Amino acid sequence: MTDTIQVPITAQPRRNIFQILELDTRLLGMIGAFILLCIGFDLLTDGRFLTPRNIFNLTIQTVSVAIMATGMVFVIVTRHIDLSVGALLATCSAIMAMTQTLVLPQWLGLGLDHSLTPWISMLVGLLAGTVIGAFNGWLIGYLTIPAFIVTLGGLLIWRNVAWYLTSGKTIGPLDNTFMKFGGINGTLGTTLSWVVGLLAVAAALYALWSSRHNKISHDFPVKPVWAEFTMGGIIAAAILGFIWTLNSYQIPVRRLERMFAAKGEEMPEGFTAAYGLPISVFLLIGVAVAMTMVANRTRLGRYIFATGGNPDAAELSGINTRMLTVKVFAMMGFLCALSAVVASARLTNHSNDIGTLDELRVIAAAVIGGTALAGGLGTIHGAILGALIMQSLQSGMAMVGVDAPFQNIVVGSVLILAVLIDIMYRKRTGATS
Repeated sequence: MTDTIQVPITAQPRRNIFQILELDTRLLGMIGAFILLCIGFDLLTDGRFLTPRNIFNLTIQTVSVAIMATGMVFVIVTRHIDLSVGALLATCSAIMAMTQTLVLPQWLGLGLDHSLTPWISMLVGLLAGTVIGAFNGWLIGYLTIPAFIVTLGGLLIWRNVAWYLTSGKTIGPLDNTFMKFGGINGTLGTTLSWVVGLLAVAAALYALWSSRHNKISHDFPVKPVWAEFTMGGIIAAAILGFIWTLNSYQIPVRRLERMFAAKGEEMPEGFTAAYGLPISVFLLIGVAVAMTMVANRTRLGRYIFATGGNPDAAELSGINTRMLTVKVFAMMGFLCALSAVVASARLTNHSNDIGTLDELRVIAAAVIGGTALAGGLGTIHGAILGALIMQSLQSGMAMVGVDAPFQNIVVGSVLILAVLIDIMYRKRTGATS
């Protein structure tokens, strides 16, 4: 007779709702802090902070910094820094403004509002930003000059190059089509905004289904079906709620009258219209999707995070880390030029102070969004949320009546606190960079 050995069955640890839904607790903390921030400012401003009008303005004010923050994620992940982004934005803005108002009229006879003027000027600006960014990357990657020194020098150089390009003058007005990328002057309207929102919901639900299907095909554990439906519902509600809020902001009657008068028409009595989704926000969404795809679905993204995690091991495994640095900074330069389009279009002109202190806002947005300064970790959506938190903080304090110097003190304190919380979080969770 043989004895049977009873093997004790270890009970599986109980998981809470956030673990079942596989939600990032750090991201949830940021979202929670953002919600509390908005509610607090709404109470302090007697309900003016969470109005459709202020939310609309908040989104278009966030776009230029958020676009650059997505590129700063890659720069910091690879253990570098870029202090020249604000100055580079100014140079690209100056190049595009001078192209529209001086170069094209004199060289090609193309004046403002010609159909080719905005596209040629944007192409020139984007090319200039990419080349300057690639040059920075070459200095850092191939000549091994520290990124801090290269970009600190670039901050001084490109800010003053922009000044000399315009002789210190404000250049404007800009092309009408060009200015549609600034926000208030270019929106999709209510109908097209709903179409974009529904397409975004469909794309998000497809991404959830595709991710689940891939996990099943590779025998990976998956969330319960109810959890998938819950996540899909949350995402759909967030997207459609955002579109509904923007569509609730009505165009002022006087502005509508001017719009009809410009067409030589008389506005019908009782006519109303809403702004809808700004083109600049739509552009940010496109950048966010593209950068997320690069980070998660491409060889370049894998190389970037591998190099940030361990540069020596990445180089020994065959990754050309020098050329990778050039690519990352070229991408950063391209995004600076794209932000210059949005920033100058929103202002309707190029001014000498455009992009001032944006380098600090961009770095702060990336760090607050969870990008580790030690390299190797960072997310695109986290950086965008960080930019939104920064802009909400500044806008809210301005609405409350806080002095500008104290606003900067608060923003600096929040940045330090965010880094401290991030360090404590990574120690507690065992996350490494």
